[in-house]
Amino acid sequence: MKASIRLLTKRRFLPLFVTQTLGAFNDNLFRTVIVLVATYGIYSDPQIETRFSAVATGIFIIPFFLFSALAGQLADTHDKAKIIRIVKIVEIGIMLAGAIGLWVYSVPLMLVGVFAMGIHSTFFGPIKYAILPQHLQKDEVLGGTGLVEAGSYLAILSGTILAGFITSRQAGIIVLIIAVLGCYASRSIPDAKAEHDGPPLDRNIVRASYRLVSGTMHIPRLFLAICSISFFWAIGSVLIIQFPPVVKNLFYADRQVASLFLAIFSIGVAIGSLLINRLLSGNVSARYAPASVLAMGVSVLGFDRVIHNWHNLPTGRFFTVSAFIHQPDIWMVFVALLAIAVTGGMFVVPLYAFLTTTVAKDHTARTVAANNIMTSGAMVFGGFSAALANSLGASTSQILWGVAAMCCIAAWLSWRLHCSCD
Repeated sequence: MKASIRLLTKRRFLPLFVTQTLGAFNDNLFRTVIVLVATYGIYSDPQIETRFSAVATGIFIIPFFLFSALAGQLADTHDKAKIIRIVKIVEIGIMLAGAIGLWVYSVPLMLVGVFAMGIHSTFFGPIKYAILPQHLQKDEVLGGTGLVEAGSYLAILSGTILAGFITSRQAGIIVLIIAVLGCYASRSIPDAKAEHDGPPLDRNIVRASYRLVSGTMHIPRLFLAICSISFFWAIGSVLIIQFPPVVKNLFYADRQVASLFLAIFSIGVAIGSLLINRLLSGNVSARYAPASVLAMGVSVLGFDRVIHNWHNLPTGRFFTVSAFIHQPDIWMVFVALLAIAVTGGMFVVPLYAFLTTTVAKDHTARTVAANNIMTSGAMVFGGFSAALANSLGASTSQILWGVAAMCCIAAWLSWRLHCSCD
């Protein structure tokens, strides 16, 4: 753990960490504000609220389908640090458009901002993992990955909490400021030039995506790692989509409590990211992945039981944060949420480390890009399935039981990965 924390004092890691953390904060603050505004300020129907949350998630993910292959090719054949700097400059323009959408209360313009941030994340995502083996020693990669994940989720935590307590006008100003700070931090990232000249860029995004995925998935342990990660993000997308409507319509709580739920989830993933690094002592291994995701499934069922037993009603329209945290057995709600997130973090971090240490350094970005294509597909499928099930009358309890079943599939895949590698 101490060795990992010491990476924060190194120029070969700290500027990337800061750039990634600021980007995660900005992205999450912007998207959370949009969802909360729609849930609490525009719509008053639980099904429409869930659908809007799913649509916002889908719009953000579509660029991963379209541009991940191009992003992976660029990152493996060009200076990764230079690409990061270009992406962060573009983020300023994206956040300006998004801020205008927040200021004039335009949902279409806000969703355009979400789509553009999806493009931003598509090009930045492969680099943030692929650059680590290039700047870090082999025994530092898992620790660096854990710190990046922990920093990301702590940034998500901060953005989530803040989203519930500020106006849309204030949010527009903040996202612009953070975009500028992220651009400045990216200028200190050391150069990370491609180690070999790659083939010419394939600008046919459909063909390039097919070749990228097929060229990666034939490696057995990469196939298993990517499938396991994909199931995790499908599970995560269903849970994140459910949280705001569940808080509003089943716990009868306001938007600050919705932010609190998402914040607790983020804290848990950050804790799990650091805890698994401590357990594995820096070794890349899927040893604890099956047990972790099974524990996640049990925690999801525990959360369903907590919802089922919740019969407290607010004196006003909604519980405020102060009133909500003083309800009987509130600790059970928070423990269930935290357990889901901690076990999820313990499950997914070693799998990302597999992606960057299994292949040659000049193929890591394309490997992460292939993973992004698969995980984005899984997230769209998870979000669409949850929205469809909700439209067909499925209860929150039935959806959560479906999530628990998905955890069992993820456990089976990660067990096969463990057996093939460890």
